[in-house]
Amino acid sequence: MREGPKVEFKESITNTFLKTVSAYSNYDGGQIIFGVDDDGTVIGVSDTEKVCLSIENKINDSIAPMPEYSLKVNSNKTVILKVEPGVHKPYLYKAKAYKRHDTATVEVDSLEMNRLILEGSHMTYDATKSVKQDLTFNTLERYLKQSITISEFDMDTMKTLNLYSEQDGYNNAASILADTNDFPGIDIARFGETISIILKRENIRNVSALVAYEKAVDLYRDYYTYEVIDGIVRRTVEKIPESAFREAVANALVHRLWDVNAQIRISMLENRIEIVSPGGLPSGMSKTDYLKGNLSILRNPILANVFFRLNLVEIFGTGILRINESYKSSVKQPEFDMTENMIKVVLPILEESLELSADEKIVYDILSKTVPKSVGEIIPRTNFGRSKVKDILNKLIEKNIVISEGAGRGTKYRVR
Repeated sequence: MREGPKVEFKESITNTFLKTVSAYSNYDGGQIIFGVDDDGTVIGVSDTEKVCLSIENKINDSIAPMPEYSLKVNSNKTVILKVEPGVHKPYLYKAKAYKRHDTATVEVDSLEMNRLILEGSHMTYDATKSVKQDLTFNTLERYLKQSITISEFDMDTMKTLNLYSEQDGYNNAASILADTNDFPGIDIARFGETISIILKRENIRNVSALVAYEKAVDLYRDYYTYEVIDGIVRRTVEKIPESAFREAVANALVHRLWDVNAQIRISMLENRIEIVSPGGLPSGMSKTDYLKGNLSILRNPILANVFFRLNLVEIFGTGILRINESYKSSVKQPEFDMTENMIKVVLPILEESLELSADEKIVYDILSKTVPKSVGEIIPRTNFGRSKVKDILNKLIEKNIVISEGAGRGTKYRVR
């Protein structure tokens, strides 16, 4: 066994373990093993009964409020202190709250302290009173009338959505949905063939989260959908599933941390979209829970409820499953990454299972980018001559994988 975020070793009892008790109580729990050195070598303690009594006294005298914990004595004369996640946060040691950062225990900053206070009060950030009260909701009204066909939008509507109360006025969820506000939004960059080439930059901020969502979807449609004509039928082709993109953006807006001045970042590249939202997983949720949809913990439940009523998200923990479902026939699958401070979703270009030779795969990968290319543009990206490239293109066209557009020197090719 080695030390980690949820395990700490102590050779003997010193008051420093109390900081870790605070950290475990404030977050996801953990255990402190007494009688083990920093290398994981068991050395035991001389008097287990005395050690247990000392641990109890120090916790009872120093941590407020009282944390939930248990003690266990092992046959090798080590003592395990197991600390449970608390419900009356923050748990303080000498008037300070702590958290685990890898194998270290560190004091939380003022922003994190405010989050713990809210959590201990069974409150969420989106439910707290908005600083701004002079708000308008034209976008929200439009969405409500379109989605649930309300006949009249008034203050009773806002109360029903838990966006307004007589005591506090508008809350932060209302402010996030207001036509103008002081919140960060979405920073979108469209890149060329490398991240050094920025083709377009759209910084969407201080507007309704619904407007930010709309604009992101519009940009997606500009870059990742196109129309084809099969006979007399015109149809839209999605290079990346729109349902997956919508789900990822809506989830980023609903589940992000709104009390930090950081924007959701969407990178639109030729072979993928990356969506990064501020804030890692909510306390109590593991990566497995997140990926399998086993557990749904709403960081902003009021905001999530509004998005749910507008049919923009599901709030039952199925978002990741829905994204994966849209890629069920694709060779390339979505990727999900998370740290303490962010969640990243990567949506690749759809790619069906194709039986291609090694040379065909090279040309196919080049044409999988968003921009159609001519023979002259393909050649420098391969080690092939012109005749070989044209031969490969003809084979891909015969397999109904690639189509040509234009004529003569203006002919360009793209993946069907």
